[in-house]
Amino acid sequence: MKIAFAADPLASFKIAKDSTYVMMVEAASRGHELYAFGHHDLIFDGRQVMARMARVTLTGSTENWFSQHPPVLMSLTEVDAVVERTDPPFNMQYVYATYLLERAEAEGARIFNRPRAIRNHNEKLAITGFTQFIAPTLVTSNEAPIREFHHQHRDIILKPLDGMGGEGVFRVGDEGLNLGAIIETLTQHETRTIMVQRYIPEIVNGDRRVLLIGGQAVPYCLARVPQAGEVRGNLAAGGRGIAMPLSDRERDIAESLAPILYQRGLLLVGLDVIGHYLTEINVTSPTCFQEIMQQTGFNVASMFMDALERAL
Repeated sequence: MKIAFAADPLASFKIAKDSTYVMMVEAASRGHELYAFGHHDLIFDGRQVMARMARVTLTGSTENWFSQHPPVLMSLTEVDAVVERTDPPFNMQYVYATYLLERAEAEGARIFNRPRAIRNHNEKLAITGFTQFIAPTLVTSNEAPIREFHHQHRDIILKPLDGMGGEGVFRVGDEGLNLGAIIETLTQHETRTIMVQRYIPEIVNGDRRVLLIGGQAVPYCLARVPQAGEVRGNLAAGGRGIAMPLSDRERDIAESLAPILYQRGLLLVGLDVIGHYLTEINVTSPTCFQEIMQQTGFNVASMFMDALERAL
């Protein structure tokens, strides 16, 4: 098969921990041809959606790990699958790319995750469709209900809806220190909608990344434990990743959501779970493959490629 990865520049990959990298390694080990392009390479020429794709060969080395042929303009229907792996932020450029990719789908391209599904599942707001699993949550741009929410719950987390890697996440405790300034900053004086949640004390034991692949849960999660003095467990914010089997609660959440999200066109999903609560549904380029593989021996990349091959 020919598999094209829509991704950030390959030279920017940190291959010791990059999930897209191990997807590519697994695909190559099965004899599949690899191609790569970025969102900026997409072109609609008045008739069809095309991309400037480069054929990629893996070298097996940790340095200079790939070689790349000169890019060629190709229709997305010329490959068997397009795997969307571009990192957030999910800004308007990303949205425009999903429109072009959706147009390519109408022409016969097979794209995973499906562009419409990515666009329809804001990684923060998507949890509102599964209220049985979430902590007390408020979504608003208005200061008054945020202050009332803090008055009710006393210890809260505030975060933007378009953040990534823990960026822009604030905790405000019982004393309410700097609450007004944080509201002004995040909502840009009540012009931007944000999410507010009751603080979940179990964050000290880790923000758990639970992977769903092809409608099934990976049996291990990655607990991303915050540094001392931090409330963010994200690896990008310095969290420490510890792989462990799913808890009963995590399995319950995963098995409830997996078939629903798969039916919506999401082959790969990363759930974030803190304590008993679902906090995010990640659909753009979920990570943590390598950490789980290295610590448990479970081949997440193989499970992903099995699911991709079945979907085709």
